[in-house]
Amino acid sequence: MPVDTVVFDVLGTLVDQEGGLREALAGRVPDVADAVARWQRYIAGEHRRVVAGERPYVPADVLDREAAEHVVGERADDLADVTARLDAWPDTAEILERLAATHEVVALSNADHATLLRLDAHAGLRWHAALSTEAVRSYKPDPAVYRLAIERVARPPARILMVAAHAWDLRGAQAAGMRTAFLDRPGADAPTAQDRFDHHVTSAGELLAATA
Repeated sequence: MPVDTVVFDVLGTLVDQEGGLREALAGRVPDVADAVARWQRYIAGEHRRVVAGERPYVPADVLDREAAEHVVGERADDLADVTARLDAWPDTAEILERLAATHEVVALSNADHATLLRLDAHAGLRWHAALSTEAVRSYKPDPAVYRLAIERVARPPARILMVAAHAWDLRGAQAAGMRTAFLDRPGADAPTAQDRFDHHVTSAGELLAATA
C-alpha cells in the first residue's frame, strides 16, 4: 500500500535538540553534557506525568522554563525559548523539499503551537501542516496524539508513515496503525531487538527511497 502522508517528529529528528541545548548551556554550568542529560530527563519525566494524569497539562514552553531552572539552579528566562532557536540538521531542507513534491508532509511535535511556529521560521522548516500535541493537551506517546494526526490528515493509518529518531515515538505511532521509519540521528533513541519498524534509515537518500 503506498504512503500518501509523511508525518515527522521534529525535536531531535529534524532539528538538533541536543546540540542546541549544549550551545545554550555552555558557560552556564560546569558540566554541559550532564546538564543536557538532566534537562532531557526532566522534560521526559514531566511528559510521562502529564500522560499518566499525575500532572495537569502545561505547554512545552512552560516545561522548558522549569527544566532551565532545574538545571541552572536559578531563574533562567533567557533559556525558556531554547527550543524555538534550534537549528535544522544539514539534510533536513532537502528531505522536506523533495518529499513535499510527492507527498503530504506534516509535523507532529511536542512543542507547543507558538514555539513550533517560531522554530519553523528559525530553522527553515516547511510543511503542508504542523500539528502540536497542545491540541490534545498531552504529549507523545499518548495515543491521543497519533489519533490527532490520523484524524487531521484524514487518511487510513496504513497510508501514513511516521518518521522519528525516537523508538518510543515510533512505538506509539505503530500502535495506532501507522507505518514507521526510524531515522538515525546523533543521540537518537535507537530501536531494541524487539522493535519491528517498517524502515531503518540513516540518510536523506535512504528515507526518500523508502517513501518512493
